[in-house]
Amino acid sequence: MDKIAKFIDHTLLKKDLKKEDIKKLCEEAIKYGFKGVCIYPEYLKIAKQYLNEKGPILISVVDFPTGDKSPDEKAIEAKKVKDDGAEEIDMVIDVLALKDKNYKKVFEGISKVVKAVSPIPVKVIIETCYLNYNEKVIAATLSKLAGAKFVKTSTGFAKSGATSQDVFLLKQVVGDDVEVKASGGIKNFEDANMMIQAGATRLGTSCSVKIISEK
Repeated sequence: MDKIAKFIDHTLLKKDLKKEDIKKLCEEAIKYGFKGVCIYPEYLKIAKQYLNEKGPILISVVDFPTGDKSPDEKAIEAKKVKDDGAEEIDMVIDVLALKDKNYKKVFEGISKVVKAVSPIPVKVIIETCYLNYNEKVIAATLSKLAGAKFVKTSTGFAKSGATSQDVFLLKQVVGDDVEVKASGGIKNFEDANMMIQAGATRLGTSCSVKIISEK
């Protein structure tokens, strides 16, 4: 149980949240030993109080879920998220820029965030369901070159989420220097284990407790 728990970012990114929901999320993360909690920036300060340095780290999102802000806007947002207590940041790339082959904008969007929040790790969400094979390779390569610590499959808000095939591909592209986070549609232990076997070292899911219970 402990082993798979350390892969999990216990995630709550719905908009109709209450204070009690954040409290429950943090309590579950502490109880089961999850790697961290992934939440919107506005809940960072209250989550920090609930976690009280009891193990799980604070993770938040930038330009989420659309990814369409300018590189400078992404960096400004990321700096504020870091200042509010985030220990890792999951940012969304500009998918439209990628598909338009505006690789300079995509690269700057990542690199400026990485520089703005250094030394905390940045995970780059590339939203694989919208990309073809070559675009996935390019997105992962740009993320690595820009200094990201992870590439991440999905926001969980698109038409589909992670697949083991995409996780395997991304891992082959980034190699040992960058990790892969699988996110979106991971609902049970079988899903989670499949992603880990494909090369994921982190899982983003709101079904964390269910996964642990099945294990």
